[in-house]
Amino acid sequence: MAVERRKDNKNRVLKEGEYQRANGSFEYKWRDKKGKRHSVYAKTLDELREMQIDVLRDVLDGIRADKNDITINDLYYRWMQLKRGLKHNTFQNYKYMYTQFVELDFGEMKVADLKRSDVRAFYNHLSDSQHLKTATIDNIHTVLHQVLELGVEDDYLRYNPSDNALKELKKAHNNDSDKRRALTVPEQDLFENFLSDQGQYHRWYPIFTVLLWTGMRVGEITGLRWCDIDLEDETISVNHTLVYYDKGGEERCGFSINTPKTKAGERSIPILPKVKEAFLMEKEYQKECGLDCNAVVDGYTDFIFINRFGGVQHQGTLNKALRRIIRDCNYEVLDKGEKEAITLPRFSNHSLRHTFTTRMCEAGVNIKAMQDILGHADAETTMDIYAEATKDLKKAELINFEAYFNTQKKAQIGTE
Repeated sequence: MAVERRKDNKNRVLKEGEYQRANGSFEYKWRDKKGKRHSVYAKTLDELREMQIDVLRDVLDGIRADKNDITINDLYYRWMQLKRGLKHNTFQNYKYMYTQFVELDFGEMKVADLKRSDVRAFYNHLSDSQHLKTATIDNIHTVLHQVLELGVEDDYLRYNPSDNALKELKKAHNNDSDKRRALTVPEQDLFENFLSDQGQYHRWYPIFTVLLWTGMRVGEITGLRWCDIDLEDETISVNHTLVYYDKGGEERCGFSINTPKTKAGERSIPILPKVKEAFLMEKEYQKECGLDCNAVVDGYTDFIFINRFGGVQHQGTLNKALRRIIRDCNYEVLDKGEKEAITLPRFSNHSLRHTFTTRMCEAGVNIKAMQDILGHADAETTMDIYAEATKDLKKAELINFEAYFNTQKKAQIGTE
């Protein structure tokens, strides 16, 4: 005896799992691989069957049936519980970036609705409407990409919609033009000469000279102790870094000591004569002013570079000092009224590390030696800087070659 097939009110045969409800709408029921029941609803049978195709595709791809209930924020909260292996300040920075820029709006979006174009539009909004720098969006992308990757691993997403989104943003905004550049040799000379003069900024000469002639990161410099340098053997031992960040809770912002990011970060750097002079100058200045280090950070003390209160130097303070130095140095140059006078561009502490690297490239220092001095774990990082630095050098050499060729050509014509 034939089994009578179920039909809807228009006499259409309903497939397995399809049902027409009392109000005339339709429902499709199925069980996931764990046996849990799920349903989707539609006004018409045609709409329901389109939804069934999506359901079947999700089942075949192993995508979880409860994906429609999950938001980006839900993934973020789970990511926070699972994430391990990060330094405390790095994790706090990740959380700050997410809560400040993602959580309240974009984070409420359902992952089931998330497309690549949504992530691209979100990054464009951060850049165009909120006027965030690409470096800040890069930090946001770092945590958001990890959060969405968890969605892929947990079968809520078929792919990570943030893949390549940052790269596309940089290309679209022509971000290559905003790359940090090193000081040229004339600019560097101007900067050093201005600081070496006995004026109000002479106080900053030692720390900026050490930054400029060691290639150390600013956190490595501000965290440097007298016991980390050997003026007799003329070496600096780099084994930790000083960081300042929002620690959360009642303590809020404060200093902390971190180990270098990678094993390569722990290194020994030769002390050049100019750097040795800067250390001795700093020691003499503190002796004359009766300054002593009274800061203790995670058990570390006796820091070399301290402020007038005996506390450690803050990176933000150094950058503010740089801005004032650049301003007043340029005013001094302009007041002389010289045509085509060289002035200082706007630059940061990290630009001095980049400048040191560029000078090493120009001097033909071995790339492996550069990698060790700079503490790069990956030789590719050193190679990228080398390629960028030597690009301008090659251009200058070719210009010199062209000038030499033209001179020789004129000389030959003159003898004919």
